[in-house]
Amino acid sequence: MVKLNLQDVSQYVENNISLFHEKRISSLDTLKLSKVLKRKNPYLFKAKYVLTAEQIVKGLVDAHISSNEETIFGDWLEGLAIFINEKVYGGWKSGIVGVDLEFDNYNRRYIVNIKSGPNWGNSSQINKMISDFKTAKRTLRTSSSGINIISINGCCYGRDNNPDKGEYFKYCGQRFWEFISGNTDLYIKIIEPLEYKAKEKNDEFLQSYSQMINKFTREFSIDFCNKDGKIDWERLVVFNSSINPPSNK
Repeated sequence: MVKLNLQDVSQYVENNISLFHEKRISSLDTLKLSKVLKRKNPYLFKAKYVLTAEQIVKGLVDAHISSNEETIFGDWLEGLAIFINEKVYGGWKSGIVGVDLEFDNYNRRYIVNIKSGPNWGNSSQINKMISDFKTAKRTLRTSSSGINIISINGCCYGRDNNPDKGEYFKYCGQRFWEFISGNTDLYIKIIEPLEYKAKEKNDEFLQSYSQMINKFTREFSIDFCNKDGKIDWERLVVFNSSINPPSNK
């Protein structure tokens, strides 16, 4: 084990955080109104008494952004965790299905599945992770007989005060960052460098966001509003849910 140099962490964040922002903007630039309209519940908008095209468009785009950003930033945090662990324990990005990180410590091989937060999956998804852990153990024991392998579900934020799940351990928040780094306070220390160029990058994102809202509002008004400006709910529901949707969408 090598003591973590926090300056290395700060440097990694400064060199790589732009990738997160670039993916945020790219996800907006490639977004299509027809695609998000088909994924959302038109009845919900009606039940909430939504009256304007912009209200619907903002609801669609904001929901997409919230879901997409969680995924993008989760992937980014996974890269940070692997970088930190490599510095301290010599860990590496795993090539085994369902395993993100592998490292050795005290004659144990740790196989780690990294998630953003603790509430990441339903029972079938958790069972799939357990199955992947079992397969990974069989694979590793074939090549290294007698190796002591421990399965970990690591979550970058949140809390779970019952980490022993029987088939695996679940480490969240402070416990996870300390586990991969040996540093009790790392979960706090990584906050500050994340601000690097955040305002500048967020201004670029807001520019793309505003343009997207304006563009989609115009498209929605043309396709799903009557000449008097009222939303044509029947046309919207047909587009979203009919067996034979309009061919021009």
